[in-house]
Amino acid sequence: MSKSASKAKREAKRAATGKKPKLTKKAREKAEAGEDGELVDEVANLKLQQDKDGISDRVTTGVLASLETSRDVKITSLSLLFHGKVLIQDSTLELNYGHRYGLLGENGCGKSTFLRALAAREYPVPSSMDIYLLNEPAEPTEYSALDYVVREAQAELVRLEHLVEDIIVEEGPESLKLDPLYERIDEMDPATFESRASIILNGLGFNSKTILKKTKDMSGGWRMRVALAKALFVKPTILLLDDPTAHLDLEACVWLEEYLKRFDRILVLVSHSQDFLNGVCSNMIDMRLKQIMMFGGNYDSYVKTRTELETNQMKQYAKQQEEIAHIKKFIASAGTYANLVRQAKSRQKILDKMEADGLIQPVAQDRVFSFRFPEIEKLPPPVLSFDSISFSYDENPEHNLYENLSFGVDMDSRIALVGPNGVGKSTLLKLMTGQLQPQSGRVSKHTHIKLGVYSQHSADQLDLTKNPLEFVRDKFSHISQDFQYWRQQLGRYGLTGEGQTSQMATLSEGQRSRVVFALLALEAPNILLLDEPTNGLDIPTIDSLADAINAFSGGVVVVSHDFRLLDKIAKDIFVVENKTCTRWDDTISNYKKKLAKNVVL
Repeated sequence: MSKSASKAKREAKRAATGKKPKLTKKAREKAEAGEDGELVDEVANLKLQQDKDGISDRVTTGVLASLETSRDVKITSLSLLFHGKVLIQDSTLELNYGHRYGLLGENGCGKSTFLRALAAREYPVPSSMDIYLLNEPAEPTEYSALDYVVREAQAELVRLEHLVEDIIVEEGPESLKLDPLYERIDEMDPATFESRASIILNGLGFNSKTILKKTKDMSGGWRMRVALAKALFVKPTILLLDDPTAHLDLEACVWLEEYLKRFDRILVLVSHSQDFLNGVCSNMIDMRLKQIMMFGGNYDSYVKTRTELETNQMKQYAKQQEEIAHIKKFIASAGTYANLVRQAKSRQKILDKMEADGLIQPVAQDRVFSFRFPEIEKLPPPVLSFDSISFSYDENPEHNLYENLSFGVDMDSRIALVGPNGVGKSTLLKLMTGQLQPQSGRVSKHTHIKLGVYSQHSADQLDLTKNPLEFVRDKFSHISQDFQYWRQQLGRYGLTGEGQTSQMATLSEGQRSRVVFALLALEAPNILLLDEPTNGLDIPTIDSLADAINAFSGGVVVVSHDFRLLDKIAKDIFVVENKTCTRWDDTISNYKKKLAKNVVL
């Protein structure tokens, strides 16, 4: 689809629905204050991946190679450019009905951009196939979570019925496009809307009270869950999920994994949780080397197959290089003897043909970043301790999140806090920092303690109108004004080259997270409090983070939904529930199995 056609389609949709582009938090604050109108528009457009005229900054090509009436989608000659940068070139994408695809690639390779282009139908997807992309929260409305999901389902039912009518008028009642639509309408069953929506919302962490809460009164994370519930309930032909576990606790992650492994249409999933990909996916799509490469099986199968392919490639490369060296040696030693010169020319032709056919290339290794937190002063215990604390946000003892809690963090601590959302894991971290004060009991801290905090919303502290180099230099101008110094600092955390000089609004969530980690390291804390530190990070970077945590000479408390990270770093697992923290004397894998047994679908 051309840029102008894409623009017209999106503008028509916004005009019909009355929706306006969503602003970032910082941009929204400036808009409300009546400041920097042009700057607000610029940031908003960057977030929407549009230029100043509202036209998509993506350029796409693709040819539909499957039938319009097929349940499968095959697109050849597929390419994707973003801000002039080639992300995918001359590739083939195959999405088969009933398969669940994990989309892989390092931070910044274009996974989210590709999903947006697919959802906007900038590639030739049959019109009879509905596509839903989950990449933003539900809108703040007067409707409860339950009403929001049910209303969307009712709207989808009306859409399908109108689509059937249009097809009958345009193509006649014998059209092959009608049967799958009739099946979908029958499956929806309006009489069961509320009960089925309730099951999904409960699985995602809503209870009998929060399910009736208006979406306008919810945080962004909870509205994201509502949007996810809507996507699962509507059950589109092609469901695109961009890091759906980012705002979920471990319990909801387990429920979602069990639900999605039964998804029987087309699912394309971006997730940086290796454990989640293994549980859900039947196929993998790799976006390395500006190509789309398709693999059968889950993530572990992908790693095994890719390793075998790369081993064979390196063997073939070594063999070919040895043959080339042998030919070149012979040519160089041929001298002026007539018979040898003829043989040398013959072998030169062999060499020319090999080059014309394309030489085997060595395996391109993934970029692996091994960052480290700085060495810090060792503090004798107790470093941070809670002595019989009780806390509630409204100071009403009946609403206590904690009662008589005693807890300690020392320099060798590697503590994982687990438990469902709403029980107070993030609150516990805020009590550690002093951001919140207990109603009773005492929080004791060593006089030289220096806390480093990474939260789910840490990226909000970034100025998205600046590039990372400008931002860190301006923020720490007292340390150095030298751009080369700051290039090295950012490079340690995996943000290199073009990523350092690109406007932060155009960077992926994972790339922005790397900037936050660089800032965190500059503060040289001796206790790290990490609240969902893996959000947006690719799998190799999560492994590097685990290594950095294990090598850190200070204490660590982490809240995370990534089972694999917790398995690699956690020495002590505490379950936050029943107004206290209880040690889990078993592995995180067995904790996951315990949660899986309680899943209701």
